[in-house]
Amino acid sequence: MVRAGLQHGVLGRAVERGLIDLQVHDLRGFTTDRHHVVDDTPFGGGPGMVLKAEPLFAAVESLAGTRGVPAMVLLPSPQGRRFTQQVAAEYRAADHLVLLCGRYEGVDERVSATIVTEEVSIGDYVLSGGELAALVIVDAVARLLPGVVGDAASVVQDSFTRGLLDCPHYTRPARVRGHQVPEVLLSGHHGDIDRWRRQQALRRTYERRPDLLPTVALTDEEQQWLASWMAAERNGAES
Repeated sequence: MVRAGLQHGVLGRAVERGLIDLQVHDLRGFTTDRHHVVDDTPFGGGPGMVLKAEPLFAAVESLAGTRGVPAMVLLPSPQGRRFTQQVAAEYRAADHLVLLCGRYEGVDERVSATIVTEEVSIGDYVLSGGELAALVIVDAVARLLPGVVGDAASVVQDSFTRGLLDCPHYTRPARVRGHQVPEVLLSGHHGDIDRWRRQQALRRTYERRPDLLPTVALTDEEQQWLASWMAAERNGAES
């Protein structure tokens, strides 16, 4: 599952060009028993299986010996810190990340307590395993590395980079089934276009994710836009 996800698109091209080095390791390769067992029933009883501690310890120790001690060992988990664009930027600064993918009921707590640097959650829901979450984290972090995304400006404009959602985007033709592209985007006036995009990004965030606004450093002009929208909303509610 993980190898397939790393072979295509932005990540696949980055690996081919040597911009990032991604390695996938099968936990069964770090077992010592004949059947390569990586899980067992939980102490105290209960449903499901728990990933054993020793194969995970051995895997991280092996990687430290062959590739150097990792800067961070991450465990995707619903109990972890919420993964955001800002967290992705933090992880980008690390030269060697290890992601441990849990399964079943999770991993032996002694792994989290000793070798895991941080547990990280991609959302308030449960997946069958940590593989998909790990792919999400790898993709978000990798695209911040120089050269991984062809147009670096597109990364700067991504949603959440400033803390705001992204502005609307359009492409040819200018009119589709009666729907016209905003005239400002056809004007060729770069200053007006930039102002429109900033305004639209702020408006979308205000309407769809107002919880993000308290953490965003707004310009004086953006604060005026926001104040006018809030005033208009109050007046509408009062009437």
